[in-house]
Amino acid sequence: MNAKQMIEENNQKRKQLTEENEKYYSDLLLYLRTNWQVSEVHTEEILLELLDHLLEGQQDGKTANEIFGGDPKHYADQLIEQLPREKKRSWFAFMTNQFLVQIVVYILIIRGVVLLVLPLFTEVNDQINIFSMLITVICIGALIMGIARYIFKVIHQSVFKENHAEWKDSVKVGAAAAAGMGIIILLSVWMPEIGPSIHFSWWMSLLLGGGIWVISKMIKRK
Repeated sequence: MNAKQMIEENNQKRKQLTEENEKYYSDLLLYLRTNWQVSEVHTEEILLELLDHLLEGQQDGKTANEIFGGDPKHYADQLIEQLPREKKRSWFAFMTNQFLVQIVVYILIIRGVVLLVLPLFTEVNDQINIFSMLITVICIGALIMGIARYIFKVIHQSVFKENHAEWKDSVKVGAAAAAGMGIIILLSVWMPEIGPSIHFSWWMSLLLGGGIWVISKMIKRK
C-alpha cells in the first residue's frame, strides 16, 4: 500500500478504539506525522503496526498505557530514531507539488477571473512583467513552505505537554501567517519591473492554470 491507502485504513481502524486508547494513539500519530524529517511511507507503516497491536491488546482488556508505557513521548522518540530519514529530493518534490504548483494554479485562475469580471466596471491592464511575476511566485512559495514547516514544528512540540494552552500555539501560527502575508503584500508593491512585459489575457490565464492543475493531478496519481 502507498501512504494514502495506509492513512485511509488507519482512519477506519481507529474508530474501533476506546476513548482512552484513541487519545493516547492520536497523540502518537500526530507526533510522528509532524516530524517532517522521517519517511512518510515508513511512518504510516509503523503507525498501522502500532494500531493493530493496540487493537489486539484492547480485545484482551489492556490499555495503551499498559501496552506502550506511561511515557508516550519517550516511546515516540525511540520510534523516530529507528525510522529512515526522508530523502531531500522527496521532500522537495512533495513541497513543490503541494505548495508551489498549487500557488501558481491559484494565482493564474484568480487572475483570469478578475480580468474577466473587472473590465465590466473599469479599465484593466492585462500586461505582466515576467521577472517580477517569477520572483513573486518563488518568494510566495518559499514563505508558504516555511510557514508550513513552522506549523508542523509548533504542533510537534506541543503534543504531549500537560495542561498546554492551545491559544498560545494559535497566536504563534497566526503571527507567522500575518508576517508572511505582510511580506507578500510588500513584495507585490515594491517588486521592480525588469525586462519585458507581455500581453496575458484572462482566457490564457485560466487555460494555463487549468492545464497545470490537470497535469499535477495526473502526475500525483502516477
